[in-house]
Amino acid sequence: MMSIGSLVLKVQQKYEHGWQTAHFRDAVRPRILSTKPIVETIDPTCEIHVFTCAKDWLNLVWTLKTFYYYSKRHYALCIHDDGTLTESDRASLRHHFPNARLIDRPSADARMFAELTRYPRCLEFRQTNHLSPKVFDFASYLEADRMLLLDSDILFFQEPTILLRRIEDPDYTLNTVNGDVDSAYTIDPTIVHQLCDFEVINCFNSGLGLIHKASLNFDWIEEFLALPGIIGHFWRIEQTLYALLSSKYGVELLPNEYAVTLEKNLKGLPSRHYVGAIRHLMYGEGIRQLVQQGFLTALKA
Repeated sequence: MMSIGSLVLKVQQKYEHGWQTAHFRDAVRPRILSTKPIVETIDPTCEIHVFTCAKDWLNLVWTLKTFYYYSKRHYALCIHDDGTLTESDRASLRHHFPNARLIDRPSADARMFAELTRYPRCLEFRQTNHLSPKVFDFASYLEADRMLLLDSDILFFQEPTILLRRIEDPDYTLNTVNGDVDSAYTIDPTIVHQLCDFEVINCFNSGLGLIHKASLNFDWIEEFLALPGIIGHFWRIEQTLYALLSSKYGVELLPNEYAVTLEKNLKGLPSRHYVGAIRHLMYGEGIRQLVQQGFLTALKA
């Protein structure tokens, strides 16, 4: 039997951000599983790659379904399991995205450990950093020339017009991502400029954006991983590597309406990235707004 202290703590945690957040997270969020599957995700123009886990896969379903619904696109989809998904989780993902490739962790480990033998620093990083598959596995499994990076804490509220335009313009050759509230890298950009002779873009966020396959160069990553002090915070290093690859290749940020913001304001935004500090708003603000504008009803099975 749960002690009174444990019960009080559980209630406090459940309602930490108010009853509305708890309601949309715990009662409304699972209703996405009653909506119809997203089929025919076979368009090779661009391939979406996502990395998910047992804790976040339900949010990922919201991310993907809002993207496909409001974009009206059918880009190919590749889902990477971090190794924690249960068979039930995987069955749900297969049901809702029947044309997606679902990459299990043991297969990915075997493939990447073999592929990275020529890159000792890359191999060690892939073996030791939990988020490293988002760099190496995405590149290895990518079957299109263009990839849409998409984290599972992003919701779409209308067609992301400029993002789609950049993805589908054959003359657009830059990587382009959402801007962050600040630069969150594991290395001082001045050191990169001194040692690598290129400027690192400010405020690069690897949660949402277009990445060209040609920019995912393992030789470059092997060089970057030799930079002094780059092996820092476990989640910033993945973002740092994408920022370095993109800065060397060519990059610009998406317009401000795609940028990460910590303010509570959805007006006019095509999408919102609910980073850790505002993750609770994904439910009480984002999912609530989608329900109000009829998203769940429109996708009802």
